[in-house]
Amino acid sequence: MTASGDQQMTSTTAAESLTLPTGKILAHRDGFAGHVVFNNPERHNAVSLEMWDAAEQALSTFASDDRVRVVILSGAGGKAFVSGADISKFEKERGSKDATEHYNARLKVVYDTIEKYPKPTIAMIDGHCIGGGLNLAACCDLRLCSAKSRFAMPAAKLALGYPYDAIRRLINAVGAAAAKQLMFTAKSFDADTALRLGLVQEVADDALEARVGALAETIAGNAPLTIKAMKFISTQVLEPDPAKRDLSRCDELVGACFASEDYVEGRQAFMEKRKPQFQGR
Repeated sequence: MTASGDQQMTSTTAAESLTLPTGKILAHRDGFAGHVVFNNPERHNAVSLEMWDAAEQALSTFASDDRVRVVILSGAGGKAFVSGADISKFEKERGSKDATEHYNARLKVVYDTIEKYPKPTIAMIDGHCIGGGLNLAACCDLRLCSAKSRFAMPAAKLALGYPYDAIRRLINAVGAAAAKQLMFTAKSFDADTALRLGLVQEVADDALEARVGALAETIAGNAPLTIKAMKFISTQVLEPDPAKRDLSRCDELVGACFASEDYVEGRQAFMEKRKPQFQGR
């Protein structure tokens, strides 16, 4: 970036925390990145209904904040990303048929929100990523992990049922045969295997946070309207029901890119051999 561009990029770097109804979900904006942290390390970041509600609130806030161009999801404590549902809450939250149906409905809303989120999402995985945590990671656009991370879909060892969307996401991430092997065997696998399967895009040994930060900064520095269009179109490509694909919206978003001030800036910056200063308009 030019000197003025560098000043602009750093002028919004002051971290701003969100006030949420539980301390087990932490959220803050740091520059152009919104962070959602699952903060239940004593239970390997197992998630309760209250936590899902707070995570949805944080995601909604970041979605409507034009300063946020990418959202990073992570787990606190350095031992786990998310390990699934908090079993200690099962009696209260899933102790009856009605309670279970309510829990599953709320969970589906959050997963769908992340999968169809209007901005790029990155899962920063440091440690165990198991069951519902693996599903959560698969909802994200990109996944980076530390070398110590391990993954598993242990449903077959626990006689649990996994819904269509969870299996669809895993198949989209690693392919049908690999997904079936992971599900049928219920075996855990390491970071190198996750990279080979395409579940994660990078294994960052001892610099996971720095690598995720650099990726987020690269994404944030690109044209927001183009990123928005590509993100939405990607969700439509992956929509299994052709009747539900909004192709007119895809065309509208592409047209908005070509009609934007950023399109003019991008061409000028290319001709002047400098980095563009995109404004998202």
